[in-house]
Amino acid sequence: MDLKTRLRELFVKNPETPEIVRLIRELARRLGGEVVKIMDFCGTHEWTITSYGLRSLMPENVELIAGPGCPVCVTPGHYVEGLVKLALEGVNVFTYGDAFKLPSVKGAKPRSLAEAKMLGGKVTVVYSFLDAIKEAGKRENEEHVFFAVGFETTMPAVAEPVHNRAIPKNLTVLSAHRLTPPIMRYLLENVREVSVDGIIAPGHVSAVIGYKEWEFLVRDFSIPTVVSGFEPVDVLLAILAVLKCKVEGKPSLINEYVRVVKPDGNLRAKKIINEVFEVVDSYWRGIGVVPSSGALLKEKFVDFDASLRYGIVEKPDFSDVLPGCRCGEVTLGKTKPTSCPLFMKTCTPENPYGPCMVSSEGTCRIWAENLHTILTGL
Repeated sequence: MDLKTRLRELFVKNPETPEIVRLIRELARRLGGEVVKIMDFCGTHEWTITSYGLRSLMPENVELIAGPGCPVCVTPGHYVEGLVKLALEGVNVFTYGDAFKLPSVKGAKPRSLAEAKMLGGKVTVVYSFLDAIKEAGKRENEEHVFFAVGFETTMPAVAEPVHNRAIPKNLTVLSAHRLTPPIMRYLLENVREVSVDGIIAPGHVSAVIGYKEWEFLVRDFSIPTVVSGFEPVDVLLAILAVLKCKVEGKPSLINEYVRVVKPDGNLRAKKIINEVFEVVDSYWRGIGVVPSSGALLKEKFVDFDASLRYGIVEKPDFSDVLPGCRCGEVTLGKTKPTSCPLFMKTCTPENPYGPCMVSSEGTCRIWAENLHTILTGL
């Protein structure tokens, strides 16, 4: 769908859109040309911004930047290498579809679980951990590993069966979970090339952890932060709220997603996450080790831990940046996908070279699938 059609759809379905856009432009004008860079930390927000051409509606001094909003994109390549090896040895690997084509840094094939499956490896794509549990229960004479990738949003669905020990003995979990607040702090403290003046905080993550978890962004960095839903109007209202904070000179934490997100989030989900997972320093692909940003199974659940059973452990000195790939820079908001020389050449959605082109939440994948909107709206 081209940009004009997308915008027409947006304005027809949401009659309030023109007034919100007018207010955004008015507040931007009142800032006197001061550039305001607003970063999202969610692949779904980036999809909304890109697919609906919201960047084309922004004044010249308002820039929307994609941040680390894709868990698959930052999953270390050595996890993939370890799982590929297991799959080829006869251990069945359960994976989400988003991680099926995630490449390792090996030069020779198989570089992904998809390629391992083509070579006869045992790989099964599932929609949920529950599906993996059911399937492993049917195949009692085989060993199985579930590749647990995701931010806080997907953690409760893994934590509850582990906590209740409602898992077959032939199934273990490789936890590649990553936590969102630590990467936000890391980016703001360490990535000097990126200037962030406002943040659109992730709605799904906030529904689990609560919007109070973002108070540090205002307290420690004086950055206006808005928790947003995923409709185009939600995102536009979040941008408007950030600009209002800038004009008033009062950085605030605002929950625009009141229909879903509470101050303390989902207390039951957080409780079971804390009972099952231990927070550890973890490696983020293309970025490095981020303090207190990963989650491994606690010692009392060692029987379910695939990392210990099969020796797939964190490698902090591991380099998994492929030659020429700029995914790390894209993930941190240092550059745009269209600035990568591999974008839509060596690296495409059909044949992803880097991790940001693999997942539906990856910035490169989102831009590739909305290329016409991107090129006409830049």
